[in-house]
Amino acid sequence: MVSFLIVYGTDEGQTATVAEYIETVLTDRGHDVTTRYVTEMSDSIVDDIDAVLVGSPVINRKHLSEVVAFIDRNREALAAKPTAFFQLSFASAIPSDWARDGAQEWVDDLIERTGWQPDRVGLFAGAVKYTRYGPFTRLFFKLFSAVTTGDTDTSRDYEYTDWDEVEAFAADFAALAERRGAVEAPQTGTRAATEQERESVITEHKHESQPTKHDRESTPTERRRGRRLAEIGLLAGFLGVVYWLVRRQSFRQS
Repeated sequence: MVSFLIVYGTDEGQTATVAEYIETVLTDRGHDVTTRYVTEMSDSIVDDIDAVLVGSPVINRKHLSEVVAFIDRNREALAAKPTAFFQLSFASAIPSDWARDGAQEWVDDLIERTGWQPDRVGLFAGAVKYTRYGPFTRLFFKLFSAVTTGDTDTSRDYEYTDWDEVEAFAADFAALAERRGAVEAPQTGTRAATEQERESVITEHKHESQPTKHDRESTPTERRRGRRLAEIGLLAGFLGVVYWLVRRQSFRQS
């Protein structure tokens, strides 16, 4: 059995829902799981846990400051054990290369900012919760959705999280933690792991952590440049929708 800690921050609650789902997946595999909101826990618990997952939404193009602060404070402890990071963003709900690059860019920035390199990263779509937003935020997401997802009914909420992806991410990280735990602390009565076995698991882990084909073909700088160009196009579309709405309203009043 491996002990897991899930630390998360949340804004409208979707990241908390994902954290709870990951907890269920890990618990069903027979592991001991502790799930905590990032500001409601003591950092000392990190030292006593075998593996850690950290989660945050992207708000205003940034991860929650309290999550970043947690990573900064516990960087050394996190580096000594299996870790994973999961991110929720609206960008991951948009089926396009520029949106995918944008979601990855936020993770790249976090790694550069903190120096923490998680073993696994999950990029998940979040939710648009119109019924919880104030007037300005509701209008912003309506206009933005008009040129992306098309989901503009503000009387309801839209959930984009792919739960199969979340389950696969949790199961993959659990398998990694289980393998590393078996090598570093074999159960009583089993043959101690040899140096060759240790090297085998380390090599396997390195192989699994290699960049994807997409990452090898584009550097972070190239992804940023491509995203900036896409944002300009999206902004033009966004302003076009605003102009159309204003013109329609003026026609109604005339």
